[in-house]
Amino acid sequence: MSAPLWTPTPDRIAASRMDGFRRYVEQRHQLELVDYPALHAWSIEQRSVFWQAIADYFEVRFTTPPTDVLLNGEAMPGAQWFPGATLNFAEHLLRRRDDHPALVAIAEDGHREQFSYAELSAHVAGLQRALREAGVVAGDRVAAFMPNTWQTVVGMLAATSLGAVWSSCSPDFGTQGVVDRFGQIEPKVLIACAGYQYAGKQIDLTDKLKDILAQLPSLERLVLVPYTHAEASSADFASVVPTSLWQDFYQPGGEPEFVAVPFGHPLYILYSSGTTGVPKCIVHGTGGTLLQHLKEHGLHTDLGPEDTLFYFTTCGWMMWNWLVSGLAVGATLVLYDGSPFEPQAQRLMDLIEAEGISVFGTSARYIAALEKAGCKPRETHQLSRLKTLLSTGSPLAPEGFEYVYREIKADLCLSSISGGTDIVSCFALGNPVLPVWPGELQCAGLGMAVEVWDEQGKRVYGEKGQLVCTRPFPSMPVGFWRDEHGSRFHKAYFARFPGVWAHGDYAEETPNGGLIIHGRSDAVLNPGGVRIGTAEIYRQVEKVDEVLESIAVGQHWQGDERIVLAVRLRDGVMLDAALEQRIRRVIRANATPRHVPARIFAVADIPRTVSGKIVEVAVRETIHGRPVKNTDALANPEALEYFRDRPELAS
Repeated sequence: MSAPLWTPTPDRIAASRMDGFRRYVEQRHQLELVDYPALHAWSIEQRSVFWQAIADYFEVRFTTPPTDVLLNGEAMPGAQWFPGATLNFAEHLLRRRDDHPALVAIAEDGHREQFSYAELSAHVAGLQRALREAGVVAGDRVAAFMPNTWQTVVGMLAATSLGAVWSSCSPDFGTQGVVDRFGQIEPKVLIACAGYQYAGKQIDLTDKLKDILAQLPSLERLVLVPYTHAEASSADFASVVPTSLWQDFYQPGGEPEFVAVPFGHPLYILYSSGTTGVPKCIVHGTGGTLLQHLKEHGLHTDLGPEDTLFYFTTCGWMMWNWLVSGLAVGATLVLYDGSPFEPQAQRLMDLIEAEGISVFGTSARYIAALEKAGCKPRETHQLSRLKTLLSTGSPLAPEGFEYVYREIKADLCLSSISGGTDIVSCFALGNPVLPVWPGELQCAGLGMAVEVWDEQGKRVYGEKGQLVCTRPFPSMPVGFWRDEHGSRFHKAYFARFPGVWAHGDYAEETPNGGLIIHGRSDAVLNPGGVRIGTAEIYRQVEKVDEVLESIAVGQHWQGDERIVLAVRLRDGVMLDAALEQRIRRVIRANATPRHVPARIFAVADIPRTVSGKIVEVAVRETIHGRPVKNTDALANPEALEYFRDRPELAS
């Protein structure tokens, strides 16, 4: 059994908000909860008491108090949280009104803007008035086609302060990808940028935006943010929809008003990846999102008013929605728009040092890329304030954990986290009071009845199976947009195990109380009837220095399935017989012979969603000659062509 890579000191545990909450619960309810497992078990068995304690601990302001905490509490779906309660989401993110920095927005070219909590509130108040004058009322949709910058946050807060529903896509989405999403939800107002910069390239969005506007007949107003396209004019779009430039649309000042809405009132609409068809529009409720994010930021991430939070994300990924909730605990948010490798691989490490970031979030892919680039930030950067590093998007391999502690910082809480768009939060995540074990997510979240089940619906330990949640939780989606009878929603999560949320992750519970994610269930490989998670292969291939990244899929072959592996190699490296053999040898030695691919071939690129996740299902469809239904959901759909009609897969 391996040793933990990091263990919090008694002083750090005692100073954490997680331990403070444990003591709060003990005192208030006359309990003895000696450690996190005891606290977690209580949070599951006493769900109503637990979620009320979260609301009380974080001083959630109900405009109208609830008549109960939980009705129909064993039904999933169907449980009702905090019936009768009304509140406003934006109000909780704007409770702080002093001169402490709320937002620091940094562009790829280094341009930096900073706003205090008081200034942020003034901008929200001004934009709120303008949106109200434009006819926006509770329940209307306000959409954004925007980069991760301060205007996007102001837009979300102004819209939700009115009880409107917020939805966003990043500007790297294709035209059809935007229309497939916003076309379903029929926004009244669109906030959009006229251009952006990525990897040193200036990208003019004028033509793309005109195409999008022409296909959104519900729009009554475009609010145009020039951003990197300073010469943009409202006249460019006024013939399609009434258009105002951001700087002309409102004047900051005054105090925002907050429209109280029911606990389950729609707050956000997020989208499934859309790689197997038109994206599903996932509706998240106001109160459930707030409570879950307060719990995750305040307790699991140990984020507080003196912290500075960063997450590398775009507005097309749920991590943006998660990031902005850091305002609810009074933290400073650092927003970055651009390539994480521009002008060099350590760009984000530069940000940690320059901005004093204490909680840094990124993807497992970025950590692997830092290691491949030979970066040793502990030698080149001052990272004294950094206390927590968060990783998500894909499973972080044990070697990635070891790299972080060896080359970034030895004394920090490295938290691999997993949940998703479906719940706009996490099932399993970090914990400042627990040790960090290589390759493991530290724990299931408080209030989340997470288990791993086999195909017969039996809980298993130390074996791979389906990640499920067996009891209701407040951040479960309200449903899918325009799914009046809930049939599509039920099929997506509850058809496999009736009354139990099946998340679609292939996972394993560990003896340490943590979890390992082995990949998505729909991408599980099945050679000879043996189920293999793709992450099991990736974490071995990452050990081969010549390989930058890889993708493994199952190919139907002679009545069975065989594993095929595509690799993207460093510049100048060729895939010869010797390198192939070395890749196979590493996989065989560290996994099993079953994990060894039958075929290996090199590709120039690997297709990804716009949030950076590799798309095994789309590649699997391509190698079998079947159409991929919605390539506009991909950031680089042209990469699929590298997998079509491969001679290596014909024999």
